[in-house]
Amino acid sequence: MHQFTTVDGPVPVISMVDERLSTTTICLASKYGSRLDLEGQCGLAHVLEHVLMSAPVGAVPSLSEYVERLGGHANAETGLDRMLFYAQTDPDDAEEIAGLLHQAVLQPRWSEDVLEQEKRSVFQELAMAAADHSDVAQDAFLARFFPGHPMGRPVAGTKADVERCDTASVAAAHEERMLTAALSVIVVGPRVPKSVDPVVAGIDQRVLAAIGTAPATVPPSPAPLPFQPVRWSTEFTWLCVGARSVPEGDPHRHRFDVLAQLLGSSPSSLLYRRLRGEAGLAYTFHAWNRGYADTGVWRVLAGVEPGNGDAALDVIRATLDEVATKGPAPDDVASARRQTRMRILTSMDTPLDCARFLALRAGGLGSWSPAQEVASIDAVTADDLRSAAVQVRDGLRVVGSPVAL
Repeated sequence: MHQFTTVDGPVPVISMVDERLSTTTICLASKYGSRLDLEGQCGLAHVLEHVLMSAPVGAVPSLSEYVERLGGHANAETGLDRMLFYAQTDPDDAEEIAGLLHQAVLQPRWSEDVLEQEKRSVFQELAMAAADHSDVAQDAFLARFFPGHPMGRPVAGTKADVERCDTASVAAAHEERMLTAALSVIVVGPRVPKSVDPVVAGIDQRVLAAIGTAPATVPPSPAPLPFQPVRWSTEFTWLCVGARSVPEGDPHRHRFDVLAQLLGSSPSSLLYRRLRGEAGLAYTFHAWNRGYADTGVWRVLAGVEPGNGDAALDVIRATLDEVATKGPAPDDVASARRQTRMRILTSMDTPLDCARFLALRAGGLGSWSPAQEVASIDAVTADDLRSAAVQVRDGLRVVGSPVAL
């Protein structure tokens, strides 16, 4: 199993050193996400992410462009509860890139031109997402579960709110919410650059003093909206089915992770046999669990052709009820555990995936390790899966996109 080292500080550094690697991946992981955006600022975190990666830094026009000109790869992503900024580069360039990454994210130079440019880019993302009904279904699903709550707002934003973003509001979000959120650095490569230490990278002590000072409180999650039947359209429809699970730090999280593999898209899964094999109702579907600070969501996303929606939904419900009532067969439990474990191991074996995985799972918590994760997965029993299936079955909500007008 891979060995990781954690160095504590204002910005904890989690590193995996493997001298056989020919690239270095550096990821800054912030616990500022879209759920912390204020009312009327839906999408502000997303805009900020774009601006930080595209604004001038040091003597270069933008971090993203500079890393790519060196032959590397740079990107960023915003989620409900995280922002990730990462670069994969030649180890000989890693010292410079780590310093520039710190500067770009923590001490940006604001530019009206860059802001307007990146707002236009976000508008294109919004248009693309609106045309993708698998995206629309997932946004509608979260809105159903978290009505009137930041968790129920689209991470990418709305066109009206993004249009209102100006330099003052973006800079305020950066100073008041991003810089006060917990931050960690993940490094995967043959050696650890010295400049992953923000002090070495030249970050002002006042900036470092603010990191992690935001209160760890979030608004309580509201009750989900009552169950509503899907208004099926006459087009190919994306169906999102699921329920609340448990928070990321809950000791029962792993049973929901394994349940997602038991009812996932692998040919070894129970739902694959029922939905794709026996019924022939869905070619593409996925199941996953995602834990957040105070809640979690388990779901299945399936594409169904016109006329098959109710039948596909019946199969999903019946399969969940089968697991909840009878429990899964021993062979299915073993297979689902192996699938869940393999997802961990394959992520660890790819440097960029490893850095992202650590950023999402560890979040600066030194007690976490892949070995502990695998042990927790292996400890999941048939009764645990039955209990998780009961919770999902009893809290089930369903949305589809597009819907009949």
